[in-house]
Amino acid sequence: MLAIHDVVVKKLITHADDRGYFREVVREDDHLLRRFGQSSVTKTYPGVIKAFHWHHDQDDVWYVVDGMARVVLFDRRPASPTHGVTQVIYAGDDNPVTILIPTGIAHGYQVLGNKPVILFYHVSKTYDPKQPDEQRIPFDDPEIGFDWSIQNR
Repeated sequence: MLAIHDVVVKKLITHADDRGYFREVVREDDHLLRRFGQSSVTKTYPGVIKAFHWHHDQDDVWYVVDGMARVVLFDRRPASPTHGVTQVIYAGDDNPVTILIPTGIAHGYQVLGNKPVILFYHVSKTYDPKQPDEQRIPFDDPEIGFDWSIQNR
C-alpha cells in the first residue's frame, strides 16, 4: 500500500526494565507539528469505527497508548502527488508509532481486538466549539471506498 505524501510514521523506541517502560512520543526536535495547539485523549470500545473527518487548518499527531487500531488515511488534497491514495497504519500495543496527519488528510480508525483503544493526540490548533475545524465524512463514503471488514488470511 502506498504512503501518503507528508504523512509521517515515527517508530517509537521503548526503554524497558523490571520496573516497566519509558517511551518518548513527541519531541520538539521531531518537527512534526507546525505549532502546538492542545493534547487530548479518547477511549474507544471494541468493535467501534470512528471515521472519517479532516481539518482545513489543523495537523494531528496520533499515538495509540493502549489497544490496537487500524488507522485509515485518505489524501483528499487536490494538489497532492498522492491525491486519492488510501494509507493504512496499524498502531498500538503491537506497533508503537506516532502518526503525523497533515491538514487535508481524511482520517479515522477502527478498534481491533477485544480491548478498548486509548488514543492520545496532539494538534496544531486549539479546539474552538464555536468554529470547529472538523469536517465529517461517513465511514462508508463511496469516494474513499474503504473495506472495514477484517480479512482472514
